[in-house]
Amino acid sequence: MRRGVEGRLCEEFSPGYYGLCTLGGMLSAGTTHLAITPLDVLKVNMQVNPVKYNRIGSGFSTLWREQGPSSLWRGWSGKFFGYGIQGGCKFGLYEYFKKIYSDVLGDHNRSFIFFLSSASAQVFADVALCPFEAVKVQVQTQPVFAKGLVDGFPKLYATEGLTG
Repeated sequence: MRRGVEGRLCEEFSPGYYGLCTLGGMLSAGTTHLAITPLDVLKVNMQVNPVKYNRIGSGFSTLWREQGPSSLWRGWSGKFFGYGIQGGCKFGLYEYFKKIYSDVLGDHNRSFIFFLSSASAQVFADVALCPFEAVKVQVQTQPVFAKGLVDGFPKLYATEGLTG
């Protein structure tokens, strides 16, 4: 790659810059959330059935014994892709909104611009995550619901419609 001004790979606030920020957010958020999938599976099951899954150690044992070791990775695709999209929105849109709000408000109150930019990006990121999270929870708590996103999205849509 050819480096531009001041040794940068791309110019700040250019489409390439937003793309790199988005990609960085997708990779960092998607992989870190993927890594904690077993803990998330247990957490969701503890929320749905607190009597059966009342402690971390016994909860993992129960899942392993009753549903096998692969049960700890149920919903991994929802975690990886959903949180990847959420992270991409957060990182990419934060930079986008930071530029927009700086242009409108000037540099008088940078802390407020950073706050407003992150809050705006977070709203879009959370909305983008919602469908993935809805399928993930169904997959993690109902082993017969679906195997992942590919068969989970159509099932959720068929049973609950667009609002599901």
